[in-house]
Amino acid sequence: MALPRFGQRHLNVVADPDDPAFKSELHRSVIERFEDEGMELDAEPSVLFTRLEDSVRDWLAERGEFIPDDAMQTVLQSLYHEMTGYGPLQPLLRDDGITDILINGPRHVFAEREGKLERVSQQFLNDAHVLRVVRRMLAPLGRRLDESSPMVDARLEDGSRVNAIIPPLALDGPCVSIRKFRHDAMSALALVERDALPAALLSELEQAVERRRNILISGATGSGKTTLLNALSQSIPSHERVVTIEDAAELQLRNNHIVRLETRPANSEGEGEISARQLVRNSLRMRPDRVILGESRGDEVLDVLQAMNTGHLGSMSTVHANAAADALVRLQMMVRLSGFQGSDTLINRIIATALDLVVHVTRDVNGHRHVLEVQRVVGFDSDTIQLETLYHRHEAPWTQLASARVQA
Repeated sequence: MALPRFGQRHLNVVADPDDPAFKSELHRSVIERFEDEGMELDAEPSVLFTRLEDSVRDWLAERGEFIPDDAMQTVLQSLYHEMTGYGPLQPLLRDDGITDILINGPRHVFAEREGKLERVSQQFLNDAHVLRVVRRMLAPLGRRLDESSPMVDARLEDGSRVNAIIPPLALDGPCVSIRKFRHDAMSALALVERDALPAALLSELEQAVERRRNILISGATGSGKTTLLNALSQSIPSHERVVTIEDAAELQLRNNHIVRLETRPANSEGEGEISARQLVRNSLRMRPDRVILGESRGDEVLDVLQAMNTGHLGSMSTVHANAAADALVRLQMMVRLSGFQGSDTLINRIIATALDLVVHVTRDVNGHRHVLEVQRVVGFDSDTIQLETLYHRHEAPWTQLASARVQA
């Protein structure tokens, strides 16, 4: 949209629109004028822009200042985003090429594009400005962010996830992490085209899903675990009933018979929490064919493993780990955290008989995400769970023998 041009009106003091103090005072004054006049922010954009220009012009005239025409367009756009959206974040949120937005205080904003983090030009005026925007995001959710509740993790109305932590816990100002929600889940074919995994391996993994193998996907934060889980889930037969359990809904299954469950944090009084373990246990009363746990984090792991061992074949989950073998060690720790009193041998037996495959994904230094290894669970003893390497991106190429063992 072309913004109205602003004349200089014989004023001889050129204001610096990039000066933080100037911007802060301008934003505060214009927003106050709109509130005093009762201007509706959902008015037509052209009407709102005209009113914005009039307010800015009046405010500058009172100060004996002017802003050059080209800079005025940027000022008006910034004010428009501030009043109708999420301020400096608005263009980043609208950019489909950006997957993550990270804010380390008002002056340091980063965005991830194609796996690479880069600092962007967008900035906030001060800490209060960051808080104002984040609280605007949280308001429709009924969530708080203040000194009494200085941390928050929430799913926005569009599916994006926001995590924020503020002083006194964050020493250098508000820190915010936003994981944008993809409304078009990446297809399995797109993963092959991006060299995330070989076509032959994808085909075998899809067949493993169809044949109801229990699969654990491991990897570091941002390595593509959920992306791969989404892609593989498309191979679940459409007649099967699937129950998903997540802390913040990210999965985009296209199955015809799906029930999505989401945990609920405690309220400001510390009450009302619904944990993943409670949802897993409840899901088993809902006659699922498969249970998909978005991320294995704690004591719910024991219940998911028991579900895999009691007829809910084809269930899947993800876990944070640095390697496939490490993923199983993490599961052992989580089972212990659940209060389970059995021996190490029994814990290994539960895990080894529940899982069929562990698929480990990684992100390299260039930001490229790919499947690094596929391990088949073949047995256990008192000390370890025994794995067999079926695929390794840098060492073991996919073979017909590996194909046969996936289906075993």
